Amino acid sequence: MQMNCQRQAWWAKLVEKVISARKDINLDQVWAKIEAQGIKIVTWADEEYPNRLREIDQPPPILYIRGEYLQDDLFAVAIVGTRKVTAYGRQVTEDIASFLASNGLTVISGLARGVDAIAHQTALRAGGRTIAILGTGVDKIYPPEHRGLADEIMKRGAVMSDYAVGTPPDASNFPPRNRIISGLSLAVVVIEAAETSGALITAEFAAEQGREIFAVPGNIHAPQSKGTNKLIQNGALPLLTPDDLMQALDLTRIGEHKSARKILPTDEVEAKVLSVLSSEPLHVDEIRNQAGLPIEKISATLALMELKGMVRQVGGMNYVAMREESAEYKVNK
Repeated sequence: MQMNCQRQAWWAKLVEKVISARKDINLDQVWAKIEAQGIKIVTWADEEYPNRLREIDQPPPILYIRGEYLQDDLFAVAIVGTRKVTAYGRQVTEDIASFLASNGLTVISGLARGVDAIAHQTALRAGGRTIAILGTGVDKIYPPEHRGLADEIMKRGAVMSDYAVGTPPDASNFPPRNRIISGLSLAVVVIEAAETSGALITAEFAAEQGREIFAVPGNIHAPQSKGTNKLIQNGALPLLTPDDLMQALDLTRIGEHKSARKILPTDEVEAKVLSVLSSEPLHVDEIRNQAGLPIEKISATLALMELKGMVRQVGGMNYVAMREESAEYKVNK
């Protein structure tokens, strides 16, 4: 309840700031900066808009992107946590980010000091992709000491924001952007977090969006672990090894879906179901809506198709198309 009230206050303050800022906008100057810095603008109506982000409450109508967001980035996991990371938290962050990046999954975080920066840096060192979601304009990297890191991220990923070009850092901007971090991800991993950490806001958004939440257990006496331990107490999945994450999300199978072959349906209902399924997980209710068939028929058909190996349930009543070949924890590019 308290978090919801805080969020309403953030949105109200944000709307007020946007209305006030409009008076001072010089569109010619803004557009010149966009062109000079190679900033891409993607709207909710554009094909390039991330499909997973369309599903969330309050999806950003506009995304500003430096770098490149790829279709493969649908297979992403968010890593978030405290700015005051311990040696233990650093090691765990490096272990998880390296494992994910090495297995072809995109690492998403917020470019903050501490866990966020370590996650981005580790993903890059492992040769993987990473995406930073900012609480500022994409031309106003914060904290400033991470400008070099942001430049590296743009080469093998993207720096993204729903805040207009030129938006400076402001404390009220950061909590709302967390919905994008979780919204773009299959799951959120909280490494270390105090009881008042912003990482817990990301976890709350993740729960509302139907994303899996993982938390790393920590010392019960350490302030940086009080938030993560409470998440586990409240139902988050404890993450003891990176492999726990892969198995819980069935990412072995998701690795297969990225190069899925086309499967021939045996009847009209299967044809309709397959016509709406792809490598991106789709909820059974959305399958029903897009296929235009009764839920009873959809459910029965999906069960039969799963037995045939034509589709796979990947958790939360979400389904993807399958292929025959097997894979081992490696997302095929």
